Amino acid sequence: MNTGSLAKKVSVVLVHGAFVDGSGWQTVHAILTARGYEVLVVQNPTLTLEGDVAATERVIAQARHPVVLVGHSYGGAVVTEAGDHPKVIAVVYLAAFVPDVGESVASLSAQPAEPGEATAPVLPPQDGFLMVDPERFPDAFGADVGLERTRFMAASQVPWGLGAVTATVTRAAWKSKPAHYLVAADDLMIPPRAQRHMASRAGARTAEIASSHAVMLARPYETATFIEDAARQAD
Repeated sequence: MNTGSLAKKVSVVLVHGAFVDGSGWQTVHAILTARGYEVLVVQNPTLTLEGDVAATERVIAQARHPVVLVGHSYGGAVVTEAGDHPKVIAVVYLAAFVPDVGESVASLSAQPAEPGEATAPVLPPQDGFLMVDPERFPDAFGADVGLERTRFMAASQVPWGLGAVTATVTRAAWKSKPAHYLVAADDLMIPPRAQRHMASRAGARTAEIASSHAVMLARPYETATFIEDAARQAD
């Protein structure tokens, strides 16, 4: 079956993570759109998990076709819960958190790092929000992305609400929907070891790529192809 015929049957919904907004999906959106897919982008407020799930479910409802739901980083927690929506036929995780029921991003992040593993340079909470140290953001988030871009991303961070970080997941879509996980092997925000563990626990089809945490920016064509492969398998 060719890509064009598949594209008429599947929509792709992209869910960004913490500290950024949906503009990071621009190149992946362009690639998948050029291949004939309907592609929709969620703008998460990242204030509460409940609010982000609701925002995602509204976009899923707008999709014309069955949905392949894609989450990056914290967006993995969002799609884990929102992926329970009946229109969702597969869930894709990109360097993402994959919580189980009763877990939060905070509880997953609290797992002790192994020797040699980097940890995300997140500053202490202030007024109920988290931010990444702006000086360390470029190397930690996207060392293989242009410095001009990552410096701007550091300066334009979206504060991440503790209500999103600490909220526990009540539904885990990966228990009933096909799951796919792209591990960023050079990630300095979420340790690759932790990514592999979460992918394995979810029974996800897993691939690895030499990329920083910002895989959709550093390796957009490979990211788009991984998403398209999930769409092919779900059809």
